[in-house]
Amino acid sequence: MIRQTAADQTIRQTTLGNKVSCSGIGLHSGSQVEMAIYPASANTGIIFKRLDVPLEHAFVPAHFDAVCESRLGTTIRNRHGVTVATIEHLMAALWGCGIDNAVIELDGPEVPIMDGSSEPFVFMLECAGVVKMSAPRRILRVLKAVEVRDGDSVARIEPNVDGDEGCVMSIEIEFDNKMIKRQASHYNFREVTFKQSLSRARTFGFEHEVTAMREMGLALGGSLDNAVVVGKDRILNEDGLRYVDEFVRHKALDCIGDLYLAGCRIDAHFTFVRPGHAINNMLLRALFADESAYVIEQSGTMEPVYPLAPHVPVYA
Repeated sequence: MIRQTAADQTIRQTTLGNKVSCSGIGLHSGSQVEMAIYPASANTGIIFKRLDVPLEHAFVPAHFDAVCESRLGTTIRNRHGVTVATIEHLMAALWGCGIDNAVIELDGPEVPIMDGSSEPFVFMLECAGVVKMSAPRRILRVLKAVEVRDGDSVARIEPNVDGDEGCVMSIEIEFDNKMIKRQASHYNFREVTFKQSLSRARTFGFEHEVTAMREMGLALGGSLDNAVVVGKDRILNEDGLRYVDEFVRHKALDCIGDLYLAGCRIDAHFTFVRPGHAINNMLLRALFADESAYVIEQSGTMEPVYPLAPHVPVYA
């Protein structure tokens, strides 16, 4: 369902002011990746473009329905079977910088991991600048609670209360490791920014799991330069942690990136207990499966919210 808002409350869509690019290692592939982010026309959304496949197969929309793998990262796939992996940190940065429309070109199947956080991507996007467009932004507002469970993991979305607006998140993690144990936090993104609160939090893994992951062809590009590695009783990184609670902050960052696969910003209160990429995607699928659970508000035009297939975007 789409509902119009008053014209004087219009919030405009955005895109980048200029192209910006970087290179880095894929966390799981271990291969060097060249990436460029381009401005895109209104209502494009976020679309990945693989330069190493035929053009007619190259575009992969960043959408929850496209998620095909959620083990140690979020991977999306288009109808031709073309995939893009480890997208969550970049998606979180796009959300945090308020970017609605962008085309991301890659010469391989994975987004570069950079330092394991969203901070390098935030820096890139700030260098490119943000441009407001004439088209109104779409915002999904939750009308009733939706909850999913997967073992000990819980993800819940519900309408904001007590005057809160925008994205509000309560999150709790727990690991059988004395360096992490239980950590919990709460974020109201009308009061704190993504850049200030979450962007520098790095992905993490456990020393005892490294060998097993590499035998499965995972984390081939992982190192102390792009991840926090947790031993039994110490942090292996020479400089230690960036925050005392860096682990829960990074899990919140992952949730933000995965939730932006809704295709628009969500105005709701989220509660996560032991979240992961799989249950994050389960929550979006459950939400969109219940048309009475949400409304998409916009002012101005009434285009479809999710076109059946993304158009080939116009970008500089």
